[in-house]
Amino acid sequence: MSRTQRVEEPEHETVAIDAPRPRRQRWRTWLLVLFFVGTLAAAKATGLDEHISVEVVRNWMQSMGVWGFVAFLGVFAAGELMHVPGMVFVSAASIAYGQAWGVPAAYFGSLVSVGISFLVVRGIGGQPLGDVRKPWMKKILARLTDRPVTTVALLRLVLFLTPALNYALAMSSIRFRDYMIGSALGLLIPIPVMVLFIDWIATW
Repeated sequence: MSRTQRVEEPEHETVAIDAPRPRRQRWRTWLLVLFFVGTLAAAKATGLDEHISVEVVRNWMQSMGVWGFVAFLGVFAAGELMHVPGMVFVSAASIAYGQAWGVPAAYFGSLVSVGISFLVVRGIGGQPLGDVRKPWMKKILARLTDRPVTTVALLRLVLFLTPALNYALAMSSIRFRDYMIGSALGLLIPIPVMVLFIDWIATW
């Protein structure tokens, strides 16, 4: 009996140590939900989602001179968290800088934006999707685990700068490095195409 007790005791200790973990994750998930709803409410209350436009962002960038690009990065990152369509900022970069500088400005701004969004969302909500137990969800996340860079790149090609994609990937178990590399590869084609198209439309 004494041997059995010695073998069983560590099991009880392990359960006691691991038990609070799901509770902490639930709290973090609820905090993330509050953050998501709060940013939506803030965008509506301040009129950010209605008043921020390509023309407004372009005027900021041009009026601030050298610091205009720094302001552009900050507003782009904040806008992504506030659910402002990324296309607004890509268009503003194209119109403000033209083809030559519009492409690198929009591309770098996009990477900064999705990177900050990832860090903020993961910092608040953790990785709840990494511990999911439902079989159908595991199959979906298995691709992200096996080929993270390729999967993120393909998702960027289709969903571009969609804030919901940033949230979902941040809540998964993907590493930040793979997320950024995949995003960088996935945006290599859409960003230049959009900037050139917008510049052509503006010129025409």
